[in-house]
Amino acid sequence: MGGNDQGAGSKTRSKRVDARRNEKTLLDAAAAVFVKAGVEAPLRDIAAEAGVGTATIYRHFPTRADLIVAVYRHQVEALAAAGPDLLASGVTPHAALGLWIDLFVDFLVTKLGLAAVLQSDDPCFDPLHSYFLDRLVPVCTQLLDAAVDSGEIRPGQDVYELLRGVASLCVGAGNNPRYDSRRLIGLLVAGLRRQN
Repeated sequence: MGGNDQGAGSKTRSKRVDARRNEKTLLDAAAAVFVKAGVEAPLRDIAAEAGVGTATIYRHFPTRADLIVAVYRHQVEALAAAGPDLLASGVTPHAALGLWIDLFVDFLVTKLGLAAVLQSDDPCFDPLHSYFLDRLVPVCTQLLDAAVDSGEIRPGQDVYELLRGVASLCVGAGNNPRYDSRRLIGLLVAGLRRQN
């Protein structure tokens, strides 16, 4: 391979890294805008949040549905990666579970903004619920098992039931300023502790 070929390969890799970074920036910006303004928010708002032009969004995501699916998957992947990272961080397994549940709540807040679209008749959204379960149930299981093994929580917790419980507490908030779903979820996670 000649020197020019190596230079070309380096430029291609650099472009790929830049493209991945741009895509992550777009997905994070879209998620933030979706929470504030819903999934029908103007693309120019997402572009402004990301610090790019709208053409960049179209280059990465030709349709709004492509963007919505990508945001959902991006957030699921980030949440899935966070579980093992939290366990390895040195905090107790129960604390890692609590921190992960906080991230899960952040995800649910965004997902609630996507809920109407995800329940639409568009077939591109059909596999997302299964994807969510396939990626997140094993991570939450790992966190619960670690907390049980450390003696911090009681054994026999049902992962799916816990995730549904957290989701139900998030949905209950609606627009009621007197309803603090995070406080209630904190009580739920604290209630998992083994009583001495």
